[in-house]
Amino acid sequence: MILIFLGPPGAGKGTQAKIIEERFAHRQISTGDLLRAHRANSTALGAEAQRYMDEGKLVPDDLIIRMMEHELGNAADIIVDGFPRTVAQAEAFGALLAAKGLRAKAVVFDVDYDVLTERLTGRWTNPRSGRVYHTVFNPPAIAGIDDDDGGPLIQRSDDVAETVTKRLREYDEKTAPLIDYYGQAGSAVHVNALAEIGDVTGQIIHALPGLAENGRIA
Repeated sequence: MILIFLGPPGAGKGTQAKIIEERFAHRQISTGDLLRAHRANSTALGAEAQRYMDEGKLVPDDLIIRMMEHELGNAADIIVDGFPRTVAQAEAFGALLAAKGLRAKAVVFDVDYDVLTERLTGRWTNPRSGRVYHTVFNPPAIAGIDDDDGGPLIQRSDDVAETVTKRLREYDEKTAPLIDYYGQAGSAVHVNALAEIGDVTGQIIHALPGLAENGRIA
């Protein structure tokens, strides 16, 4: 089964992908990982992608699809995070899957944007250890200072309010239409992504009985 995780930045897609990957016979892949791997391994696809990147251009959809096709040859049970991003990509990916006799389910991570924005903009990180705090949900003992090493905390650029707003707007404009696309095809399930991590995992497993049937529980 091909699982496509859809949701705005910060909705927890990466966290849930790792959990499902560890518990079931699914492998997580992302277009970013694919590009880096092909470039690092000096493949023909990687060289082709590098030419576009050197020119400051986006890697075209057909090249990403060819990379995805290569991955499908290695495993039919995967979690796709960060792709497709547009309806055009979804249509091309769907044609590829159909040609291989594979089926996909889109898992839609539903969130309230106000709550999500509060979660993201309140995050502060220790750049030395990677430990993450939150001004409301998990504050340090002293504002701006790490509890363990006493060094300063930073707010990542992705968590600045202006950046968060921009990313959510871009998601609405480009990626949100995919929810309608997969919903109309009867290939979407929804989960409350603002629930506790374990609850979200449970929702995914409950919504996808084929996952438990075809995967392996560690």
